[in-house]
Amino acid sequence: MSNWYEIDEIKNLDTPALVIYPDRIKHNIQTAINMVGDTKRLRPHIKTNKSARAIQLMQDAGITQFKCATIAEAELLGICKAQDALLAYQPQGPKLDRFINVIKKYPDTLYSCLTDNIHIAREQAKAFYEAGLVVPVYIDLNIGMNRSGIVPGSIAVELYQFISNAHGISAAGLHAYDGHLRTVDIKERTKECNEGFKSVEDFVIQLKEKELSVPNIIAGGSPSFPIHAKRENVQCSPGTFIYWDKGYSDLCPEQAFLPAAVLVTRIISLPSPNKLTTDLGHKSVAPENEINKRIFLLNREDLKPIGQSEEHLVLEAPENHSYKIGDVFYGLPFHICPTVALYERVQTIEKGKISGEWMNSARDRKIEF
Repeated sequence: MSNWYEIDEIKNLDTPALVIYPDRIKHNIQTAINMVGDTKRLRPHIKTNKSARAIQLMQDAGITQFKCATIAEAELLGICKAQDALLAYQPQGPKLDRFINVIKKYPDTLYSCLTDNIHIAREQAKAFYEAGLVVPVYIDLNIGMNRSGIVPGSIAVELYQFISNAHGISAAGLHAYDGHLRTVDIKERTKECNEGFKSVEDFVIQLKEKELSVPNIIAGGSPSFPIHAKRENVQCSPGTFIYWDKGYSDLCPEQAFLPAAVLVTRIISLPSPNKLTTDLGHKSVAPENEINKRIFLLNREDLKPIGQSEEHLVLEAPENHSYKIGDVFYGLPFHICPTVALYERVQTIEKGKISGEWMNSARDRKIEF
């Protein structure tokens, strides 16, 4: 095969399909470790892969701490016997009850979670205490993302004081996510990242003045990973690195991760002389971006996406093209995380051959609890 992504006996692969390349995944895991310098400072987010097999590859490389966003992902980490799992979410109500069930089911995993509100912190403390648990809790800081978290300051200090003294919970430290950083220029992105993190550093000083301990700081995602990786005593939690995608390849050209997940699609109709339709609909690739930023077709620069529905992607082709029904295209998703969530399983490709499949177990809202 002339290209790394091409598959022998492609006729045996039903489409649309999401395929992954374990050798490239291993490269990406090692690249992340090399960037941060110590597996103890790496806490990968499993929202991208949602797979026990991917988690196992990271564990084989010496990674013991993980981050997740859903109860199902938290449970999957327990199933995988992860040593340490942060639910990067503020559980309350039924989700808090489910989280307690997971903690009790998998006692070998040290679970923690987030909070950004005194009322929810009280609810968490009461629920954990009544369940006979003491759960580490991180304060989720809003450092510019404006999605969740509490702004560093006096109210946040009061919240941290409560967590430090309450029964049922303990103060684990601070969580600061800066996923809003979208500047391609790494120098400018570094400046923006440092400006945002300055509020975290100032907040730590405030806490220490109150004689409050800050055991850990977890910071950043993929765009800010190489920046936070250079800070001492900060854990980094990238997620997309394991599969990578076209979106981050464009946004973060300074990072040496390899695309390790590819969408495979076939032409199923030729509705007009310069239009062709593939089987890659909304149900097969994350559709939140504009239509020309959903899939990047590899070596198919003559095709332009012009329409998409649940089961179909319509492409505009040059006049007098030679494409025919059944032709196979390979493409990189622009956003791999929600694309993975559309597939219950992925096929593995090794040396150009289909070698097996991995279940995306945590794509489901619920495994047991």
